[in-house]
Amino acid sequence: MPIRITGMNSGLDTESIITALTQTKQDKLDTAKSDQKKLTWKQDIWKDLNKKVQAFYNGTLSTMRFSNAYSKKTTTASNTSAVSVITGDGAMDAIQTLDINKLSKAAYLTGQEVKIGDEKAKKTATIDELDLSAGEKLEFTIGGNTDDKISVTLEEGDTIDSILTKLKGAESSDSHTKLNFNYDENNGRFFVSSKTAGAAASFDMVESAAMTRLGLAKTTTGSNYVAGSSAEIVLNGETYTSESNTFEINGLTITANEEAKGISLSTKQDTSGIYDNIKKMLKEYNDLMKEFATLYNADNASKYKMLTDAQKEEMSDTEVKDWETKIKTGLLSGDETVGNIRNAMKNAMASSYTLTTKDGTSQLFSLGSFGIATGSFFSTEENERDMFHIDGDKDDSLTSGNTDLLSKMINTDPQVVTDFFTQLSKDLYGNISDLMRGTKYRTSFTIYEDKLMASQYSSYNTKINKAQEDLTAAQDKLYRKYSKMETALSKINSNSSSLSGFFGTGG
Repeated sequence: MPIRITGMNSGLDTESIITALTQTKQDKLDTAKSDQKKLTWKQDIWKDLNKKVQAFYNGTLSTMRFSNAYSKKTTTASNTSAVSVITGDGAMDAIQTLDINKLSKAAYLTGQEVKIGDEKAKKTATIDELDLSAGEKLEFTIGGNTDDKISVTLEEGDTIDSILTKLKGAESSDSHTKLNFNYDENNGRFFVSSKTAGAAASFDMVESAAMTRLGLAKTTTGSNYVAGSSAEIVLNGETYTSESNTFEINGLTITANEEAKGISLSTKQDTSGIYDNIKKMLKEYNDLMKEFATLYNADNASKYKMLTDAQKEEMSDTEVKDWETKIKTGLLSGDETVGNIRNAMKNAMASSYTLTTKDGTSQLFSLGSFGIATGSFFSTEENERDMFHIDGDKDDSLTSGNTDLLSKMINTDPQVVTDFFTQLSKDLYGNISDLMRGTKYRTSFTIYEDKLMASQYSSYNTKINKAQEDLTAAQDKLYRKYSKMETALSKINSNSSSLSGFFGTGG
């Protein structure tokens, strides 16, 4: 870039003059930058919308296409403190009887006191002080298998603390089971427990002098030892065992909490679950449609010009943000793609299907048959006219007082409800799938022309670079002209000074 000389000799404000003369090119540059910025905002809005549509498409809507989304069941127990039940899809409608005979327990040993003389042994006590010898072993069998052992060999210099470390790190030879070990100095005792409940994880002690000396043996009565045991229940006369207190039987996950007899388990259709799933789907649909309507019906962004850097400098941050928000809000005003999406979704929701009722007759059903409809056109806000309301929905002030037809249909003919909403969900899913099909201008699973926008963004880069080059070239050309003028004026001034000096000397 050439050196730019200001009007030192001419007295002209060359900066202002050149700025005015190149304003058209500056405007062209500002416009290109503004258009690219608006495109970036538009891309961000579409990315957010696309994420929400995908979440609806891949989540609730995808699930509701299949009948198992409507075959929700629940199980109630007559003794909820003794048992809890989770009902799976494969559970059958039935009333069953349950006895909980035994709970699963983890094996536990409270060691006998370890003493040196009359004093409780400290962790620092050595095997010599404990009258033990190197080579002696401490052994535990696992799960009643005498070949599956945890074995630790005592070595010279071992202390209770080092023995404890060895025991904690040891695992059994076959099942690679580990046990929990601790030594309580205050009470001078070892404590041992299985890491999990059940007979398979239970342990027993192999008798030896070393085990007895360290208190790792049963008392005469055996009261210091609890063997691990499996849980046992009787369901409808059949006995089941489990290493934990949880049983999975024919679609039910039964967790036993306490021993009890004569418990009744009642499994039946969960009508509230079906209702909640339909309500959830409609809410997600409504949220999307309201957002699309809000963007489509907004004031067009063209009503508000983008701010230049100079204009931003004269405004507060809040004023700039508010102005830009107005532009962002209107970027999809009347957008054709938004309109197509809204129409495709509304068309699916307006579908009717001929279905067979429980009495064997055929009947035409629509959302209205279940008391589901949009609000009145004239009494509903413009951006909420596509939203559906369920008659009798306690959470909807608009329709909570109406008769709850949906719940009635779920209770009287759940198969018709299932057939209708699976078909509706399939059609809505299909319409959205068509909207997200990949094209020359759009990648797959995208509702807007992301490829085209990316190409447009690159084009703006080229346009901005060209506009910047043109502006700089025009400015440089004018600066060179004014520089020549300033140089010429400088020479004239210099010559005038010389003449003045000459005549002055002569006087």
